[in-house]
Amino acid sequence: MQRIIVFTAGFGHSVRKGIDEIDRATPGLEWLVLIQAARKRPLQLVRNQWRNFKRNGWRWLPYQAGDILQRLRGADAPSSSWRGRDYGMAAMQQRSRMRIVTVTDLHAAPTLAMAREFAPTLGLALAAPVLRRALFALPTLGTINLHKGKVPEYRGMPPAFWELWNKEAEVGCTVHWVDDKLDTGNVVQASALQRERYATVRGMQLRLDELGIALTRQAVQDILSGAAQSQPQAAGGSTRSKPTLGQVAALERQLLQGQTPAEPALRRLVKASRSAVAVALWRAGLFRVLAPRVTVLLYHRVSDAARDNLTVGIEQFERQMTLLRRHCTVLSIEQALALETLPRSKRPLVCVTFDDGYLDNYAHAAPILLKHELPAAFFVSTGLIGTERAFPHDVRRGNEPIPMMTWPQLREMSALGFTIGSHTINHIDCAAEPEALVRAELHESQAQLRQQLGIDSVLFAYPYGGRQHMTPARLELVKQAGYAGCLSAYGGVNVGAVDRYEVLRRGIHWEYSDRSFLYQCLGLS
Repeated sequence: MQRIIVFTAGFGHSVRKGIDEIDRATPGLEWLVLIQAARKRPLQLVRNQWRNFKRNGWRWLPYQAGDILQRLRGADAPSSSWRGRDYGMAAMQQRSRMRIVTVTDLHAAPTLAMAREFAPTLGLALAAPVLRRALFALPTLGTINLHKGKVPEYRGMPPAFWELWNKEAEVGCTVHWVDDKLDTGNVVQASALQRERYATVRGMQLRLDELGIALTRQAVQDILSGAAQSQPQAAGGSTRSKPTLGQVAALERQLLQGQTPAEPALRRLVKASRSAVAVALWRAGLFRVLAPRVTVLLYHRVSDAARDNLTVGIEQFERQMTLLRRHCTVLSIEQALALETLPRSKRPLVCVTFDDGYLDNYAHAAPILLKHELPAAFFVSTGLIGTERAFPHDVRRGNEPIPMMTWPQLREMSALGFTIGSHTINHIDCAAEPEALVRAELHESQAQLRQQLGIDSVLFAYPYGGRQHMTPARLELVKQAGYAGCLSAYGGVNVGAVDRYEVLRRGIHWEYSDRSFLYQCLGLS
């Protein structure tokens, strides 16, 4: 029996997901997870606050106030039986081969004794404090650390910040053996992410989370199988420390240059005020007066490579999904279609959908949706899946071909519980093309989805999505082909009930502020 011990001081989503993926990739492992939650005396807390205030100045006060409010608010309520719950703390604690223990000090004698009794084969340092030899040398094979940075140039912390501060073209991620110094051990796995044009620190960190999970999983498999090859780090290097809040603000201003919507500032202020008032009125009881409704959101891309009306940023998408989890009830599209009449709800009813089938849906959107335990539907043009072909609308914009998802990736997403639907084969205009071609595209794309993914009931979202792109005669073809529903893209909200063959959706893109996004979720216009 191979036993893995995990050392961490932050048992967050990416750590839990990483453990889950290792456990699935290497069945039969036994786990001991040690979480350090240090208790500080009141005098220590006061000293820490004063030290941080001197270092960060006035910015520390609102920063600390926001942190306190976040702690008081607590965790979001769990969603339904969505797949993302597999990564939750409760699900991890229920695993028969996994023991999770919270300790005040990883290096205390009782903790060392517990670790020694477990007799671990391999140690994992994931979001861990600096480990001493008495602990990291306990596992038979030693301990590896996931460091979200390139070594030796960017040892220390925090992930992505100093690389973006120094205008690096890429941000590294490394799995290395733990030794007596900080981030200096031999490298087991390493890779890097290219910095995209509109990258933010948080957006890069979210990408690093996924890369780090993949690298750690591969490193563990290689080490346990005896196939791992370690490489010493180059000489030199630099160890980074946490930036001040002033440096954080300065970098944020720099990164946001050129990302201001073209709309005049006064108009944006008016919209923000309207949104704030509308949300307040809704919570105060407006939802009891208006007819019940469900808003179906439409996305295309989640990427920092572009800022256009088909794209939202990675950090922005995470904020939006946080808002949905906190303020709305998110239904799967199937749940919405199954409602004969919509219920009144203080929490706005919302569905999340995507069109086209871009690779960033798999790489960026799906992990964030899983993190927040939110369902979503992805409508793909099957003829472009796994190819380098470009959509007509991307060609008109002068874009290079944008990477598409592959069938194995779609199968993985379907297995995770995401809905995969049809967007024709070749992204055709159903109203403009000959009837025979439309009929063939409808039948063949549905057949491909059923064959490739093993799904039975298939939904359809017609390309371009305007009123002019679907006629009654073409809609009859959709019904005859056996589709379970048809989604548009010309705006609007579904009031009273959802017409399964005319599901209204409203598009979301990068110019929506958080307040404007919440306003869209209310479905008031």
